[in-house]
Amino acid sequence: MPLTDTRLRALKPKDKPYKVTDERGLYVEVTPTGGKLWRFRYRIGGAQKKLCIGSYPDISLKQARDAAYEARRAVASGGDPAFEKRKRKIRAEFLSAQTFEAVAREYIEQMMVQNGRADGTIVKANYFLDKLAPAIGNRPIHEIEPFEVLAPLKRLEATGKHETAKKCRSFAGRVFRYGVATTRCKSDPTSMLRGALVTPRATHYAAILEPTELGGLLRAIDDFTGYMVTKFALQIAPHVFVRPGELRHAEWHEIDLVDGVWKIPAGKMKARRAHAVPLSKQVRGYLTDLAEMLGREGYVFPSARSSKRPMSENTLNAAFRRMGYSKEEVTAHGLRATASTFLNESGLWNPDAIERALAHGDSNVVRGIYHRGKHWEERVRMAQWWSDYLDELRTGGKVIMGKFAKG
Repeated sequence: MPLTDTRLRALKPKDKPYKVTDERGLYVEVTPTGGKLWRFRYRIGGAQKKLCIGSYPDISLKQARDAAYEARRAVASGGDPAFEKRKRKIRAEFLSAQTFEAVAREYIEQMMVQNGRADGTIVKANYFLDKLAPAIGNRPIHEIEPFEVLAPLKRLEATGKHETAKKCRSFAGRVFRYGVATTRCKSDPTSMLRGALVTPRATHYAAILEPTELGGLLRAIDDFTGYMVTKFALQIAPHVFVRPGELRHAEWHEIDLVDGVWKIPAGKMKARRAHAVPLSKQVRGYLTDLAEMLGREGYVFPSARSSKRPMSENTLNAAFRRMGYSKEEVTAHGLRATASTFLNESGLWNPDAIERALAHGDSNVVRGIYHRGKHWEERVRMAQWWSDYLDELRTGGKVIMGKFAKG
């Protein structure tokens, strides 16, 4: 006899579970604690199976019959409704653990760290994640909608950090696409946000472009009274044209003071191509003095807190602020622009050699070959000329712009 709501409400618990059938395989199981659980019994290949539908009255009689009907249709089509339910449950449990932060950290490790991306790039990726995590870090990645990503980006915009907002959106997009590729989500919601953010205006790193001002900066560096390793980094930075991240991650095993070359491995370069820096006699002198203080193991410019870590990202710029220079006057990265401007305006050097010195467009990717490429000899001469010129400016001497042979 089919069940009714009246009969269902009247069912009382007993010492042991018991069943009350409805129709065509559907029944309710009454537990000793008073629970009333819907079950559907069916057969596949002679084997009896059971599908758990839910509890009464959360699942009404009509809903239970509808579920049993859909299960019968699945069995008739060759399916197994209990097995499919287990798969859905496992999938749901798996996806609920795949939060945006978990997938993002996996992406950073698998696609960036293990692929040898530059340390600075990895640091920035973690920074972008830190900005996004409070809003979406704990959310299952497959459930995140575009407006949830837009909210933290707009908060960054509201503080004037337009470029950071743009880069955070780009990073989030890469994480979502990685999630799609690894079956954790079905789409990239950031694709819907194109045009939703303010386009940041192009900015340039502050740089000194006047000889007298550059001479003043070099004298101020010589008078710096802070951490001695920081002072050496400040003294060397104007001579070598490298990015601040490349400088602070320098290690002694990369530097050959005899041949006068610093070989930077690809993993530390922005373009992920090995690069060589010719070292003038002035730079070799600074490094020799520094080596006598610290030894020649590990980082050339270690952190004041731990010799196993490089100096922090903001150390050089913070030193410039202590020296009285604002961020609108000089930055560590702007020293590259200073060198590029002076070298190009001198008219003494091939522009391609200057670009190579700045690690722009160096196409030599042969492992182990750092300094046998085109323009190397000219770059060696140019590095020494530049250091000599900086010495002239530092001492307030006559600005030398003599004619030197080009390579």
